[in-house]
Amino acid sequence: MKEYDVCFLGSGPGGYVGALRAAQLGESVAVVERGPVGGVCLNRGCIPTKALLASAKLLGEIRAAESFGVNVGEVEVDFKAVSERKEKIVATLRKGVETLFKSRGVTLVRGEGRLTGPNEVKVKADGGEDVIVRATNLVLATGSEPLRAPFFRIDGKRIITSDEALELKEVPGSILIIGAGAIGCEFACIFQRFGAKVTVVELLDRMLPGIDADLSEQLMRSFKRSRISVHTGTKVEGLEPGKTGVKAKLSSGKELDVDMVLVAVGRKLNTDDIGLDAVGIETEKGVVPTDENCRTRVGSIYAIGDITGKWLLAHYASRQGMAVAHRLAGKDMTVNDDVVPNCIFTEPEVASVGLTEVQAGERGIKAKAARFPFRALGRAHVGGDVDGFVKIVSDEETEQVLGVHIIGPVATDLIAEAALAIQMEATAEEIADTIHAHPTHAESMMEAAEMLLGLPTHVP
Repeated sequence: MKEYDVCFLGSGPGGYVGALRAAQLGESVAVVERGPVGGVCLNRGCIPTKALLASAKLLGEIRAAESFGVNVGEVEVDFKAVSERKEKIVATLRKGVETLFKSRGVTLVRGEGRLTGPNEVKVKADGGEDVIVRATNLVLATGSEPLRAPFFRIDGKRIITSDEALELKEVPGSILIIGAGAIGCEFACIFQRFGAKVTVVELLDRMLPGIDADLSEQLMRSFKRSRISVHTGTKVEGLEPGKTGVKAKLSSGKELDVDMVLVAVGRKLNTDDIGLDAVGIETEKGVVPTDENCRTRVGSIYAIGDITGKWLLAHYASRQGMAVAHRLAGKDMTVNDDVVPNCIFTEPEVASVGLTEVQAGERGIKAKAARFPFRALGRAHVGGDVDGFVKIVSDEETEQVLGVHIIGPVATDLIAEAALAIQMEATAEEIADTIHAHPTHAESMMEAAEMLLGLPTHVP
């Protein structure tokens, strides 16, 4: 087989984006993929969950239509049609990636790949025959999968992971979600909107423990208003599946009878069976150690995405993939780990980038913060969605923006301006001095910056 300049093992958002960029830069590229192109994000993660969330959000808006003066009568949900729409979106985008591969001359090798040397991957092809792919450089982009903790005895029917949740053809009457991270919270919103009675249990003392605490508290209040029952600081001590449901015992002494249990307690990095031992790469709790250029201890092998153990986010993997492609082509591209937007598509949406006040303090930076509530924004009232706020954290001495944390309408879109501000080392004054169109949700950034400067316009 032809030898390539670079071979990517995995076609998720790190692998396929990196491959496309490498091809653009004149490299000969192969991609080895054992499943559908696009990886978890496109097939079992970002895209299908957001498709379900879009349907759930529309359902909520229709139910609230009367408050806008629009009478629509009774609303029915055809969950089978919802699921079919999700699958159509995934198929369309998957085909798009395959078309891009063809148009840019990227060779797709289908099958399960394992490293057999610093420049070689053995692929067990779909037909059962082994194919050898050789390349000057190899890029590991094998991603992650739902953590299947043995204690919970996941059976794929009554006790499921996010993979099985995306394949459901009907909504359970009641569901217990174990884990209040991004995945657990997003599915809580999906199931609640579609009519399920939802209970969320989190071992740690708050929801979304990795984000700013103020956002966690606001989301907790929003969940309670939506009648999603949340138990933090609580352990699930036992699950007993039966013929029609599951009995769950909590550390608080409470017992729950639910139709289904979704286990969302983390992700397992896919590094066990990719041949790392054959090239002398040792992992640390599943993480492939890399330097600042994503290079492993073997000079010709790079690693990107989830398996680097940094940010388990699609867009971070994509950036790493592009950066490696540029480096291999003799060009430079940086990956700024301090400016990575984190978006959670709950209701309300949650997004953050940069440092919290606590993190700034840990770095020895004296920081200050200000919050602007969406309730003081005209556009929020027009849209009927006034809960939440924008919080900006800045250096007290220089006014440089260190972090932005948002919960509320279109938070996942608003965070892009914040990321750019931090990347450009902007100050609160520069954001406040930038004219923002009225009436828009984006005005909240300007207003929050004004509050940092002690010159609020629309709050007392």
